[in-house]
Amino acid sequence: MRVLILFPCLLALGGCNLLLPRHDPGQAWIELNPQVPHSLRAAEVDRKALDDHRFFQVSPGAHELGMRYRFEVSGSNIGPDSAPYERNCLIRLNYKKFTAGQRYSLEVGDVGFRAWARLYDDQRRMVASGRESGCSSGA
Repeated sequence: MRVLILFPCLLALGGCNLLLPRHDPGQAWIELNPQVPHSLRAAEVDRKALDDHRFFQVSPGAHELGMRYRFEVSGSNIGPDSAPYERNCLIRLNYKKFTAGQRYSLEVGDVGFRAWARLYDDQRRMVASGRESGCSSGA
């Protein structure tokens, strides 16, 4: 009986990998690793909007990645008795040496009102960092 219940659950979990396209070995693959799920979205490559906001896949060479990062600024960073404040920032990151077949990891975070992004290669070496390109409050 337990096997009958477990089997559909395993099939459902296995289907999650089917949602992402296959990694093209002729492209560089950039995985998004936000601190909070759903707070980071891929937005643009070379200032062209993306249809899929879950990852980046780019040709070898130089590219500018644009990503949206939503985070909450603690009330303690604003002033006494202040409520938390939500920020929605566009962060741009330039990297000139994307390599075909290479997997990269994009991590974001924040300090106070400022957002940051770092790009790591598959050896966990930081190869580029991003900068804010504009922020707004809320959604």
